[in-house]
Amino acid sequence: QVQLVESGGGLVQAGGSLRLSCAVSGNIFRINVMGWYRQAPGKQRELVAVATSGESTNYADSVKGRFTISRDNAKNTVYLQLNSLKPEDTAVYYCNAEVFRPFDKRYIYWGQGTQVTVSS
Repeated sequence: QVQLVESGGGLVQAGGSLRLSCAVSGNIFRINVMGWYRQAPGKQRELVAVATSGESTNYADSVKGRFTISRDNAKNTVYLQLNSLKPEDTAVYYCNAEVFRPFDKRYIYWGQGTQVTVSS
C-alpha cells in the first residue's frame, strides 16, 4: 500500500503565505510526477502545480509567480509554497503522486486533502 499524508493548510489573511507538505510512504519503487490540485466549493478539481522526477515544473496560470512547487526525492515529499494568497485561492488542496511499485505497474495516488482558507 501507498499513503500520502498532507499537512500545512489553515486560515490566513489575503496577502499571507502558507506551506503545504505531502509525504509519500509505503511500497514504492519510484515516484514520477508529484503534484498539487485544488477543489473549491461547487467547482471541479483543478491542477495547481506539478513537478516531475527530473524537477521540471508546471503551474496553473492563476498561481504563476505566487506559488512554488518543490520536491525532496530523498524524503518522497512534495511541497507547495503559497505566497500572496488571495480569497479565490480558498479550496481543499490535494496532493497527487504517480508511483511505480516494485515489480508492478504505475498507480496514481491522492492525499486526503488539506483546507486552505484565505480571508479578505
